[in-house]
Amino acid sequence: MRRWCLVAGGVGLVILVLGALGAGLVLRGGISARAEPSAVEARVARTLRRLAIPRDAREATNPIPPSPRALAAGLAHFADHCATCHANDGSGQTAIGRSLYPRAPDMRRPATQGLTDGEVFYIIENGVRLTGMPAWGRAGSAEGSWHLVHFIRHLPKLTAEEKAAMEALNPKSPDEWRALQDEDAFLRGGEPAPREPGHGSRSH
Repeated sequence: MRRWCLVAGGVGLVILVLGALGAGLVLRGGISARAEPSAVEARVARTLRRLAIPRDAREATNPIPPSPRALAAGLAHFADHCATCHANDGSGQTAIGRSLYPRAPDMRRPATQGLTDGEVFYIIENGVRLTGMPAWGRAGSAEGSWHLVHFIRHLPKLTAEEKAAMEALNPKSPDEWRALQDEDAFLRGGEPAPREPGHGSRSH
């Protein structure tokens, strides 16, 4: 009985210390997302994230075999849904990705590549609380998420040709679409499409 009391006391002390550390970090930086998370914050967050993912989810294997088709589907999905924050190359070097707290990770590095396929899938489907990572899981979304797992594994080997293909698939504003159409018309020897009155290149 005494041993269990000591264990419970030790666990309680660890929780208390972590809570005090977290409170200190918050008070030091306030609510601003401008500062980089400290190494301690990052380590604690990754540890807690791993512990929060159910064991059966961590150990899940990708049911979709690797193939050019699966990789192409993951590339297109990533370019359309993920690159706004994560960048086409997975570096996280975008205006949004650099402004999140914590920052969007460089998915080519071991912190992401070292996760199991099941962990990557779980994070895509369920998101991560208190970060900018939303939950993308919906009815029928599993296949697309497994395609993304294949593509994320491929990020360290992404080619220039693949990045160019992704740029064509990235979401674009109306002004960006018009600029592309004007460029295409110019290359074909035509004239740019006339602009409607009141529609310039500015966005509000």
